Amino acid sequence: MVPPALKLLQSSLAQWRRGSKLHPMAKGALTYAVMWPTGSLIQQAIEGRNLREYDWARALRFSLFGALYVAPTLYGWVRLTSAMWPQTNLRMGIVKAITEQLSYGPFACVSFFMGMSLLELKTFSQAVEETKEKAVPTYKVGVCIWPILQTINFSLVPEHNRVVFVSICSLMWTIFLAYMKTHHEKQSDSAGLPCT
Repeated sequence: MVPPALKLLQSSLAQWRRGSKLHPMAKGALTYAVMWPTGSLIQQAIEGRNLREYDWARALRFSLFGALYVAPTLYGWVRLTSAMWPQTNLRMGIVKAITEQLSYGPFACVSFFMGMSLLELKTFSQAVEETKEKAVPTYKVGVCIWPILQTINFSLVPEHNRVVFVSICSLMWTIFLAYMKTHHEKQSDSAGLPCT
């Protein structure tokens, strides 16, 4: 039995798909181009900034990284896993979610901190240092939430809507990533503890 909220989400995604002739990767890129800077702006609001104090350059970096890097790599990952495991049942959803956490998850964390640091025009060695400091704690948190979301994604959501579903789910995750990007991990290790 599919929960009513999930039926509503599936119906909304199906209606959006019917009304749009865009390729799924283009839809994902457009979604991430909006969702990622939104996450950055929400995080900035949480840290106490108002509209005049927002770091719009940071939001632009999130938009560029989300649209031009995350959406295509995620689209490729979803296509690959769908080809490897074409069944869409709960068991295969769990297998895909675990596989993702062991392969795509670490890659995504490292890519995020390296890519965003380089977009900030940091040196390569500075980007490596920030990645060393923040990728593992971020990954530990992701391991607690993404397997659940991806099990739902791979077992209940039609393939053509998976990138969009993940992008919607990732708004909260993007807020967390924006926090981790600006957070200085050496001050406190508590943000990196899994499932606390």
